[in-house]
Amino acid sequence: MARVKRGTTSHARHKKVLKLAKGYRGRANSCFTIALERVEKALQYAYRDRRTKKRTFRGLWIQRINAGARMHGMTYSQFMHGMKLAGIELDRKILADLAAREPSSFARLCDDARSAVEKAA
Repeated sequence: MARVKRGTTSHARHKKVLKLAKGYRGRANSCFTIALERVEKALQYAYRDRRTKKRTFRGLWIQRINAGARMHGMTYSQFMHGMKLAGIELDRKILADLAAREPSSFARLCDDARSAVEKAA
């Protein structure tokens, strides 16, 4: 049986890692062993931060909704409670966008939420 030479496989694997390491500083973009460590760490960060990004954006949307609601004399929690009572089902991403870009539409939503809270009380 002929012996297997692994040069092609190793070369392909090294090329793949070094391609991912393009743009790194120092030997991290040219030396395979260092590049491998950096690439593995980068992929761990990428995996972790894809989840963190969702949390971060939700927090940002809540801050924007809160700012918009306070301009109309309500807190975030009062506003969201009123929205639920009024049966308006818009997610936070859309509400934050309305608060920033369509103040008149957001004002109507605040009025609807306020009236729903007053009706319930």
